[in-house]
Amino acid sequence: MAEIIKKVQYFYTEVSDKPGEGAKLLGMLKEAGIGLLAFSGFPKGRRAQVDFVPADPAAFRVFARQSKIKVVGPKTGFLIQGEDRVGALAEIMAKLAEAKINVTACDAVAAGAGQFGAILWVKSGDVQKAARVLGAG
Repeated sequence: MAEIIKKVQYFYTEVSDKPGEGAKLLGMLKEAGIGLLAFSGFPKGRRAQVDFVPADPAAFRVFARQSKIKVVGPKTGFLIQGEDRVGALAEIMAKLAEAKINVTACDAVAAGAGQFGAILWVKSGDVQKAARVLGAG
């Protein structure tokens, strides 16, 4: 099975880097019925950056506005889903490297049942080129 690679919209916010901040945000999303395709968080100085890749970007924007969560975005990333095999992500990264596209960040995980998923980001000026190289819709 070939990988499915899609351009996706993502948003981010910054929160205090302390226990429970991610759980609070995810709980609010659950209560609002907002599904996510991906979620990532990491320290950024004395704060933490939290990235959301919503299944429905329009609904996410409404949620953020109503919840008074200041988000940046939408920005564009790539969602990758496929059969988990040795080198699957290496092949994708090699295509980008050959095209001289720098990957800003990437999170990948074995999803079980022989599947893997990843989300990756490139600079905004490289999004269209990366979409062509990856065959992303």
